[in-house]
Amino acid sequence: MKKRLLMVALLAVAGAALAQGDITDAAAAQKTDLWTLLKQGGWAMFPLGAFSFFMVALIIQNFISLRPKTLLHTEQMPQLLEMMLQKKCKTALIYCRKHPSMFTNTFGAGLERCMDGEEEIDFVKVKESVEEASVEQMAKLMKPIDYLSIIGASSPMLGLLGTVSGMIKAFHTMGSQGMGKPELLAANIGEALITTATGLVIAIPSMFFFFFFKKGFQKTLATLGRNIGYLFDALQTGKEPVSFMDLETLEKMEGE
Repeated sequence: MKKRLLMVALLAVAGAALAQGDITDAAAAQKTDLWTLLKQGGWAMFPLGAFSFFMVALIIQNFISLRPKTLLHTEQMPQLLEMMLQKKCKTALIYCRKHPSMFTNTFGAGLERCMDGEEEIDFVKVKESVEEASVEQMAKLMKPIDYLSIIGASSPMLGLLGTVSGMIKAFHTMGSQGMGKPELLAANIGEALITTATGLVIAIPSMFFFFFFKKGFQKTLATLGRNIGYLFDALQTGKEPVSFMDLETLEKMEGE
């Protein structure tokens, strides 16, 4: 009786080992590395790969060039404000030319209208000049952001084109060779699915960062317009804007 039980146990262990070996072999056969998947995707993977590298480069560039500190240079505000209070438009314009940025370029465009030779400064023309310069700067800095939108919209369409190409090959294989070689049919269907997935993987982060950078840049433009407005208000009135006054100064004004 004990010998029979021992034989049954040995057979069970051997069967489990063989089953585990079959599962391991099947998993090894099904395991596919990234390079194999990329090759299986076909021709569409080459432009999709270029899109992915371009997307990463644009994201890095926008993170560097669209920082509020880089665009606004708020540390220059006290010095320029003092120049405006003293009516030193020429000195402020020279300062802006020596320190080019989105802020100084836009503010300098308004200062140029203050030096047209007229005794009275036409602040309506100054405002128009500032708006024109801000639109020009915006168009220049929005290009890398818009490219992300183009990549986000084009990648799924390119992936869909690869999908259609793979399905056409699959049906051609079925028509010419029937169902006798399912591995060829599976390769064509795999090409169709991989290109679609790759297009979506590229499009999703592209659109996310497009809206992320766009909203951040719009906020920066609003801050830019407010800061430039403070400076020209100081030039027009000869008084320091309330936003730049500390709490002690405001309390003194209230007491008076």
